[in-house]
This record gives sequence, structure tokens and C-alpha cells, in this order.
Amino acid sequence: MEKFKTLKTTAVPLPIENIDTDQIIPARFLKATDKKGFGDNVFRDWRYTKEGKLDTDFPINQPQYKGAQILVAGDNFGCGSSREHAAWAIAGYGFRVVISSFFADIFKGNALNNGLLPIQVTPEYLAQLMTGIQENPEFTITIDLENQVIDTSLGQAAFDIDPYKKVCLINGYDDIDFLLSKKAEIEKFENNRVTFA
Repeated sequence: MEKFKTLKTTAVPLPIENIDTDQIIPARFLKATDKKGFGDNVFRDWRYTKEGKLDTDFPINQPQYKGAQILVAGDNFGCGSSREHAAWAIAGYGFRVVISSFFADIFKGNALNNGLLPIQVTPEYLAQLMTGIQENPEFTITIDLENQVIDTSLGQAAFDIDPYKKVCLINGYDDIDFLLSKKAEIEKFENNRVTFA
């Protein structure tokens, strides 16, 4: 995974509540077991018309939000099924952070396991962010993971993250990488422990 310490970028506003994982990545795209290509179909049924053309009204398709690496979404993001593919699709599209006022627990875990940072903020702060982005597409957000702070022209907001997942994200570790980083300590423990016959 890519290391994550600080990110400064623009954002895409998606002011829709209760976005479930089937809306993030429809079930018909779940046949693949490789993460590659899922970003092409993120929000597929919202991004495209029935005729298969890009829907220019959908925020992600609007040119003013091109290149944004943060998705700011409505409350209860990632509800529904436990499919890990939803996190694959969002990260595969190019988002590194999703900000919402609430995340479904399974989605949150899947996101963190795939290098995608879910940040939970208060409903009030979320509303301020959403307004700021919609009024000015060049509105920038800085995410400081080490200090667990969001910084914008509106001020700062702190956020929580599991300490273990924070270490993994900062170092670009998955669970196996983390264990391997402790190899010397594990070997030392094994060599020094007392065994009983």
C-alpha cells in the first residue's frame, strides 16, 4: 500500500445519505478477484445514463472536481453488504480519503485494510465542508494523519483512528507487512523464551 502521512487536495461533494455498497459498486461487477479495474465502475449506475453515457450532472463527472482525492459524502456511508470491492472501487478511482458523519463498521474496516482513510466528522462540520466545496470547487482540504487533523479555510477538526491502522497507513503496511516489520522482535522473543518439558 502507498504510505499516507499528509494529503492536500480538492474534494468531490456527494450530498447523499445512506449510500450503500451496491451503489458504490453494483453486484454485477463482483465477479473479478483482482482489485484492478474496479475504479472504472465506482458509482456505475449513478455515473452513467441508461444509454451508457456519462451523466454530467453527477458530481464525480463534473470537470471542476477532476483530480480530487477526497470524497465528502452524506451520513451513513458504506451501509449494506460487506463487500470489500466497495473500498477497492473508491480507492481504484483515485480517492485516498472519504469524509462522512458516519460509516458502516464493515465498510470502515475494509477501507482501512485497503489504504483508504475514512474520516468521521460531526454533522455540522460535514455540512460546512459540503457547502465550501459546492461554492468553490478549488476549496482545498489538508489531512494530517500523524496529528489526526483536518485543516481547511473553515478551521480545523480532529478525527479518531484505530492506533494500529494509523501505523499501517503511515508506513504503507498491510497486516502481513506489519508482522514482517516485527520479525526481529518476534525472533528475539522466540530465542529468549523459556520452554517447559
